[in-house]
Amino acid sequence: MNILFIGPPGSGKGTQSKRLQDRFGLVHLSTGDMFREAIARQTAVGMKAKGFMDRGEYVPDSVVIDLIRDRLSAPDCKKGFILDGFPRTEPQAEALDGLLSGMGLKLDAIFQFDVAKGVLVERLSSRRVCRVCGQTVSQDQVASLASDCPKNPGSKCDFYQRSDDAPEVVGRRIEVYETQTSPIVGFYSRKPGFLKVDADQHPDSVYGLLERALGPA
Repeated sequence: MNILFIGPPGSGKGTQSKRLQDRFGLVHLSTGDMFREAIARQTAVGMKAKGFMDRGEYVPDSVVIDLIRDRLSAPDCKKGFILDGFPRTEPQAEALDGLLSGMGLKLDAIFQFDVAKGVLVERLSSRRVCRVCGQTVSQDQVASLASDCPKNPGSKCDFYQRSDDAPEVVGRRIEVYETQTSPIVGFYSRKPGFLKVDADQHPDSVYGLLERALGPA
């Protein structure tokens, strides 16, 4: 089962990816994580991407596609994947179509996470992330968490606010999404398996919608 998530930052894609990973045995693929992993392993495409990044340049679509091709070829993707963060533009969507077709793969479900701008600003501004394990919670949950950090036994999670979640930055991030990425909704809305999801709801309700759309594992 291969899934594509489309949605602005703060729409809950990461939360739902984790739940679907656990339910269906899928691999969550975000371009940021893939770049970091490829660079750490010093793969050919990782080093090529690093060269652009070190110069402060935009990583070309062709390099991103090569990165995704390498990652989808890994054994852990055989059961399926959730692609999150790519494509961001219509040319990238067309390139992804070509890549998947060439690999004998297809997208079984495409979910667009639809959230009101005011809700996004509130969610992102209150989001806190553990520096060690990456767990994400809201600001009002931090004080009530009693469990140890999964990656640092004996210590609590060290939560902080990412610089790009600061209130003055959030609006710009949403604006970039709306101008650059939302046009791909038109591209994918014509394809089988597309579903627009009201992600303003509680995460449990959103998950219920996704699970019903996907059917049994």
